[in-house]
Amino acid sequence: MELKGIHHVSAITAQAPENFEFYTKVLGLRLVKKTVNQDDISVYHLFYGDEKGNPGTELTFFEIPMAARNREGVSSISAASLRVAGDEALSWWKKRFTEFGVDHDEIQDRAGRATLAFRDFEGQRLILVSDENNMGVQGGIPWDRSPVPAEYGILGLGPVKLTVQDPEPTVIVLTELLGFREKGRYAADVPGQPDIVVYETGEGGSGAEVHIEERNDLSREQLGRGGVHHVAFRVDNEEELRAWINRVRQVRFPNSGFVDRFYFRSLYFREPNGILFELATDGPGFDTDEDIRHLGESLALPPFLESKRPQIEAGLKPLNTKAD
Repeated sequence: MELKGIHHVSAITAQAPENFEFYTKVLGLRLVKKTVNQDDISVYHLFYGDEKGNPGTELTFFEIPMAARNREGVSSISAASLRVAGDEALSWWKKRFTEFGVDHDEIQDRAGRATLAFRDFEGQRLILVSDENNMGVQGGIPWDRSPVPAEYGILGLGPVKLTVQDPEPTVIVLTELLGFREKGRYAADVPGQPDIVVYETGEGGSGAEVHIEERNDLSREQLGRGGVHHVAFRVDNEEELRAWINRVRQVRFPNSGFVDRFYFRSLYFREPNGILFELATDGPGFDTDEDIRHLGESLALPPFLESKRPQIEAGLKPLNTKAD
């Protein structure tokens, strides 16, 4: 029983229409599912990904309209990353970010890969990662109707960075409970701080890594717009998920138990530093209730929310998600 890599990353936005514009028009991702937060049906839950939202390509956002700005700190998922084909793509993206006025850094090496850090319009911390020499979990396939040329398109999720004050409890969960293994380390972005340590699972590679940053100079993060809510790791199927649920219960971590999200099945729990982890199955997938050619164009609701459609639609801001 082994986790296959990163399944999705879920973040917070206060502005769903602007979020849609940025992630589809600037980053060129496909909106593969426009639905609602199943725990708060008054707000959107938007899923972006590759051509069909394959596991490992999904960047999702909960809309919380009144959310305060995220205050960075420890006990946090402090960066998510997105994979591109190679180093040349990073140079192309650097020019694009300048053209669109996107806040970004210089290209730099992280864990032996060329990377380009940037922020979205709400300060969401993201890093483009070159797959130039990547070995391991395969990336996805960019949508052929993206405004970004296919050779530069985003292939899926890369490593997530966790920032904690005391890394030991988090590392124990990753290695002894979830089966990650230490791969290496690299210099911290902040001078004088300990090296960032890389852990990997499954086939390894950038789509299956968690990077642990130790910081003793920060207070606890106050999650808000521009912050990351949780990271999910890939489980092959429901049978394996139930086995993981038993394993988590055996170590007596408070957890959600089995949760049916319709598009996948899940388990949620917090590791000792307070970061929310999810284990999610690869299927059934986002084409379960929509034609794959029209994913994300209409509001999709799982069957258990369909009776509330009029109420839900009345409370949501329209998004211009129809394909051209």
